[in-house]
Amino acid sequence: MQIIRIPRIMQDTAKGYSLRGKSTGFVPTMGALHEGHMSLVRRAKQENDISVVSIFVNPIQFGPSEDFQKYPRDMEGDAEKLRREGVDILFMPDIAAMYPEGFVTYVEVGEISGKLCGAFRPGHFRGVATVVAKLFNIMKPVRAYFGQKDFQQTVVISKMVKDLAMDIDVVTCPTIRERDGLAMSSRNAYLNEGHREASAVIYRCLREASDLIKSGIIEIQAVKKAMHEELLGEPAVSGIDYAGIYDPETLNEPSEIKEAILLAVAVRIGDTRLIDNIVINVKKER
Repeated sequence: MQIIRIPRIMQDTAKGYSLRGKSTGFVPTMGALHEGHMSLVRRAKQENDISVVSIFVNPIQFGPSEDFQKYPRDMEGDAEKLRREGVDILFMPDIAAMYPEGFVTYVEVGEISGKLCGAFRPGHFRGVATVVAKLFNIMKPVRAYFGQKDFQQTVVISKMVKDLAMDIDVVTCPTIRERDGLAMSSRNAYLNEGHREASAVIYRCLREASDLIKSGIIEIQAVKKAMHEELLGEPAVSGIDYAGIYDPETLNEPSEIKEAILLAVAVRIGDTRLIDNIVINVKKER
C-alpha cells in the first residue's frame, strides 16, 4: 500500500492511473476506522481497478464547541487495517497541505445543508462539501463511497456533484450495525459502558416507528410522538436534536406519508451526539 501525504503527488498519481485507463474508487474518511468503513473499502475494491482511502480529520466541519481536538485518531492502526484489506493508496495530508495560508474558498450546498443536522451544526456541511470537493479534485475518482448512516451528508454530496457537473458516481452503502442495532461510528468510542448499552434505544426507536407505519399508522405527528417517547424513556438520553419522518430527497417533513420515507434521529447519549436513520418504502412494506 502506497502512503501519500502531499496533495500534488496524490493528484499526479491519480492522473497517471486515469491516463492508463484505470478506474479509481475513493473512500473519504476521518479515520478511527471500523467495520462500517471497511465495508466501503471492500465495495471500492470490488468495483474499481484502484482503491484510494483518505484519512483527514477536517477542522472546518467542526464547530467551535465541538470535538475536533478529542476526535479519535489511530493513524498506525488505521493504516494496518487498510493494508490488510489490500488498499492501493492511503492519502493522509496534514491540515496545512489541505488549507494553506490564504485559503478562502468554500463550497456551500444551499438550503439542504441547513436542515436536520445542519440546523444544529452551523457551517458543518460547508466544511464537508469543501473538503470533499477538494478531495474529488485531487483524486478524480470514477466512484466515491459513503455510508447511509450519514444520510444527509450523502444528499449534500450528491447535490454538489450534480450541480457542479462532477463526473463522479456517488455510491451510498448500507449502514453497518452492532449486534444490538447501534450504527457503527467512530464517536461510539466516547460511550462508557452504561451509555453504550443505552444507545441501543436509537435503532429500537427507528424500528418501532417503522413497525407503526407498516401496521397502518400514517399520521406523521403520531409516529413522531412515539419516537420521542421511546427515546426519552431512556434516562441516558440527554437531548434530542430531531427524531421524525422526512422526505429522503428534500429532507423536509412531508405533509403525509408517501412511498419512500426517511426515519431519522439525532440524540445525545450523555455528552455524545449520535445519529441514525432508516429508509423504508411504505407501499412495498405493506
